[in-house]
Amino acid sequence: MTYPNTQLFINGQWRDAAEGRTLAVVNPATGQEIGRVAHASKVDLDAALEAAQKGFETWRDMTTSERSKIMRKAAGLMRERADAIARLLTQEQGKPLAEARVEALAAVDIIEWFAEETFRVYGRIVPSRVNLSIRQMVLKDPVGPVAAFTPWNFPINQVVRKVGAALAAGCSMIVKAPEETPAAPAELIRAFADAGLPPGVLGLVYGDPAEISSYLIPHPVIRKITFTGSTPVGKQLAALAGQHMKRVTMELGGHAPVIVAEDADIELAVKASGAAKFRNAGQVCISPTRFLVHESIRRDFEQALVKHAESLKVGDGLADGTQMGPLANTRRITAMEAMTADAIQQGAKVLAGGERMSGDGNFWQPTVLTDVSPQARIFNDEPFGPVAAVRGFSKLEDAIAEANRLPYGLAGYAFTRSLKNADLLSRRVEVGMLWVNMPAMPMVELPFGGIKDSGYGSEGGPEAVEAYLNVRTVSVMNA
Repeated sequence: MTYPNTQLFINGQWRDAAEGRTLAVVNPATGQEIGRVAHASKVDLDAALEAAQKGFETWRDMTTSERSKIMRKAAGLMRERADAIARLLTQEQGKPLAEARVEALAAVDIIEWFAEETFRVYGRIVPSRVNLSIRQMVLKDPVGPVAAFTPWNFPINQVVRKVGAALAAGCSMIVKAPEETPAAPAELIRAFADAGLPPGVLGLVYGDPAEISSYLIPHPVIRKITFTGSTPVGKQLAALAGQHMKRVTMELGGHAPVIVAEDADIELAVKASGAAKFRNAGQVCISPTRFLVHESIRRDFEQALVKHAESLKVGDGLADGTQMGPLANTRRITAMEAMTADAIQQGAKVLAGGERMSGDGNFWQPTVLTDVSPQARIFNDEPFGPVAAVRGFSKLEDAIAEANRLPYGLAGYAFTRSLKNADLLSRRVEVGMLWVNMPAMPMVELPFGGIKDSGYGSEGGPEAVEAYLNVRTVSVMNA
């Protein structure tokens, strides 16, 4: 599949923007333009809103089995097309082809699981305490048309989690997908369209993010907002939604601590956290970022992590054997340069990497820093890049306090052989998702989301569907 120009999807039709505007799509491995994406105006947004309302009225009134059947067919099409979609994803985002294929196939599992959840939107009957002739019912209805805003680091995964839950609940959705990586999410939407999804149930737009969000969020057609992205932007969108009493799900930034206790299996800790650290060049919201390692084993851990980092083959994601691709855009390179320089200025030492790689593209060396000050930017602001920042601790309670110091609370990791330590970590580390002695495994049947400044709501498990439902009480007395 050659890289296409990406259109808008409105009312069941692929179309150019009404004003004919487009934006360039650049391959981060080469720095070269590879295609264009349509840039929506308010005319396009109005059309998408009208279609979403009509699509909702159609989808809401279909049976759960009809909805499930269409979703399952879409999953089948994604499975058939996964290899071709993965190549598009690698070209526009940079991640290695193997990672891109995993993301495309993961969408299949997510759609299929939510297709089953369509049958599990249960209400209940509550016996009346005053009159047996009163039938008290708790009903759950779809909230209505939804506006979804998604990022470029996982352009399929972050869309499909929202779409799957919304469709299972009976909602329609307008997706504002990322302009930098438009083709892969467009292919996800195409799978649903080709599966027979009624017009208007899913819409897809691209354009100016601030313009689109400021128009869609207050619009009376939209009844819920779901956003994945940075905490500052999430706070702005949540505030705007609050002004209009719109419900929100926010999956925001993180700064995941990795606590490696004195009794940890060092080999396991490096294997699990190292692979997660450099996955997608560190551009992962749940990426391990702050490595807190007991002083008695810190040097051994650092040596093993450096060996892992230096063994990685960095290059174009389409090339055979590539284990880490480029950063998605030049902004990330600038951020890595600034954060690394700041850490060094505040006393950190570079054990591996630390520089931009020569040649074309946005390539940064897999980097390991040690003796990182808690005041360094990289220990306070989410790096979103392939840099592991390490510092030591003497008491586990001190590591937990450092892990909880920041306002973020998305994901965390811990390694220990002690059940006592594992219990303490499970209870005290303030994150929405904690993995102990294992890599991250965010399965669709489990809640996925953060606490504190990392947002609220879930994009996994039955909780994800609940976020798209209104709960109503209806009491009927027999006449």
